[in-house]
Amino acid sequence: MRIPVVRGVIDRRILVNFRVDAVSLRKFLPPPFEPQLVNGFAIAGICLIRLKDLRPPWVPRVLGHSSENAAHRIAVTWKDKGELRHGVFIPRRDTSSRLNALAGGRLFPGVHHLADFEVHESADRIELKMTSRDRSAHVNVAGEIASEIPHESVFSSLKDVSAFFEVGSVGYSPRRRDGEFDGLELRTFNWQVEPLAMHRVESSFFDDPNRFPEGSVQFDNALLMRGIEHQWHSHKPICCSAGQKTSSEQARLGASGPPNLGRQHGR
Repeated sequence: MRIPVVRGVIDRRILVNFRVDAVSLRKFLPPPFEPQLVNGFAIAGICLIRLKDLRPPWVPRVLGHSSENAAHRIAVTWKDKGELRHGVFIPRRDTSSRLNALAGGRLFPGVHHLADFEVHESADRIELKMTSRDRSAHVNVAGEIASEIPHESVFSSLKDVSAFFEVGSVGYSPRRRDGEFDGLELRTFNWQVEPLAMHRVESSFFDDPNRFPEGSVQFDNALLMRGIEHQWHSHKPICCSAGQKTSSEQARLGASGPPNLGRQHGR
């Protein structure tokens, strides 16, 4: 039996976002998901989130659980009973918590891989490194609070990009059974973001030329959230037909081997 609702606090959440050639990105998306486009570009990225006081609603806050987590995300659309939906497809989740790795995909949605995190932060600056224990995923970012998003962003303003991610609050990720996808919705009680000016952005997934040809992926913007009360709500899984399972398998990060720390997207 799964826990339908979990609540807690987003102590810190970094969204590092890329604009990506839709053709290059589509190969990582199993049906029924399609890239969501903004001014002709697909949007993908990494969510680096520290959760604290995480527990079922009936459990006291003092017994809550804390962890560092990372999720590779792709903004997508799909059809549900003929209605167009917006959210994210999450091919991979990583966590510092053995509990999350054990319970993810069992007690609550989302298979998690164990990873090591190194974080240095102050009121206006943050540096974070993440390396998965299986050596399939690596992230290294550094930035500081800024007054606005980059001028070259595909989004017109901070308000625009904030609304884009607030609406896309439902994420689907591969289940332990191929061809099926867990659904998880983030509901926040005080949504608020700040822009980050990034000095270093490295990602073994987005920097890999075997996945993305030169010029097909570029850093777009980064956002920071802190002190956000929230809940996670389970959604009914999405299932693919038997003939679509290969696409699900190909969508998993780490399928092509160990990290490639090639290109660096800096600001």
